[in-house]
Amino acid sequence: MPRRPRLELPGFPLHITQRGVNRGAVFLDGADHSRYRALLVDALKTHDIALHAYALMTNHVHLLLTPPAPGTLSAAMRVLGQR
Repeated sequence: MPRRPRLELPGFPLHITQRGVNRGAVFLDGADHSRYRALLVDALKTHDIALHAYALMTNHVHLLLTPPAPGTLSAAMRVLGQR
């Protein structure tokens, strides 16, 4: 079953989580963390999204983000997920 669309309110912070498949590990070492951070920064800069805080766990990610306009957060997360 697909996930419900995310409500994006421009200028309001959103708590976003991403999990591995079946809650499996998504980061195996420090290089994985570094690569994800670089991809995250690139996606957020491209879409002008503010990053307030993040936590990279072994099997999931927490992000506190503020999108500037509707659709920008979805676009950034789509780009990030495809890499």
